[in-house]
Amino acid sequence: MRLTEFWERMELHLGPTYADSWARDYILDSLGGRTVYQALEAGIETKEIWRAVCEALRLPPSER
Repeated sequence: MRLTEFWERMELHLGPTYADSWARDYILDSLGGRTVYQALEAGIETKEIWRAVCEALRLPPSER
C-alpha cells in the first residue's frame, strides 16, 4: 500500500483533521506501543499499520 493511499483511507474514516491528530496521539499496541507516525518512522510497512488502524477502529471487513 502506498503512503498516499494510506492517508486517503485514514481521512476517509476519520476526516482530514482528526486523522492527523489520531495518528499522532493514539497508541497502537499491535505496533509495539507506537503511534501511526512512530510506526512510519520506524519503517513499518503501511499495509501493516493500516491493519492495526482497522483493528483499533473496529472497521468492518468491507471497509478495510
